[in-house]
Amino acid sequence: HDSKIIMQTKLKVKNAPIVLFIGGHDPSGGAGIQADIETANLFNCRSISLITCLTAQDSSDVELILPQKSNLFSHQANLLLSDIKPNIIKIGLLGNLSIAKVVYAIVNKLNVPVILDPIISAGGGRLLSDESLVKYIREFFLPITNLITPNKSEALLLAKTREISEAMKFFIKSGCSAGLITGADQSESNMMINHFFTQELNHEYEWPLLPKVYHGSGCTLSSACACELASGKPLREAVENAQKFTWEVLQKAENVGSSQWFPNRRCKN
Repeated sequence: HDSKIIMQTKLKVKNAPIVLFIGGHDPSGGAGIQADIETANLFNCRSISLITCLTAQDSSDVELILPQKSNLFSHQANLLLSDIKPNIIKIGLLGNLSIAKVVYAIVNKLNVPVILDPIISAGGGRLLSDESLVKYIREFFLPITNLITPNKSEALLLAKTREISEAMKFFIKSGCSAGLITGADQSESNMMINHFFTQELNHEYEWPLLPKVYHGSGCTLSSACACELASGKPLREAVENAQKFTWEVLQKAENVGSSQWFPNRRCKN
């Protein structure tokens, strides 16, 4: 009988870059870990995540944060990271000093790039980090951060200054390799100015200021930066692409609740 020869071609499947997201859970889905995962999906990255805290919040404001117990968080992290190694880490809401110390110990051992989105206050104005946590971020997280992405208010508070130029100098002096300070929260015109800086460079990006108040824009931007860097993009190109992506998903934002508008992260274009 005729023999059938089946030739099988072994395809080399390249795994998607893995981004570790560390942050809080937002039940509304506008911000937090859910925003991170939605963003990563559109950039063809694989998400792994560690939840620092649960929250009670809606489209208006954060009412309550409930940090994890540090020993439980540490157990989750060690189990996960002994099995799966991320290409990059994005850190958002830390919750409290106890969790921050565990996150620092874990991240400091991994030796991969760190994107820090220092969430100090909610969109509604409620403080989400007390002074002890802010001080810890200054002293421990800034020196291990490759890219920091605060809004203007957060940058000035962290740097203890009233001037963006001084804040940029402070971050570089503290050990940050680069930063992107967004200006939508304190814009005084119809244009938003974002300040991108490294030790050698200081560049301003101008974007038309969109008309609504948005929930999750900072999470989206920092996650997009992380995904672009994890995919091998050079820093400046990654930052530019992430800003463009964030502006576009905000332009298509939806009025999901009764207050702030949510980025539409369901499609990239």
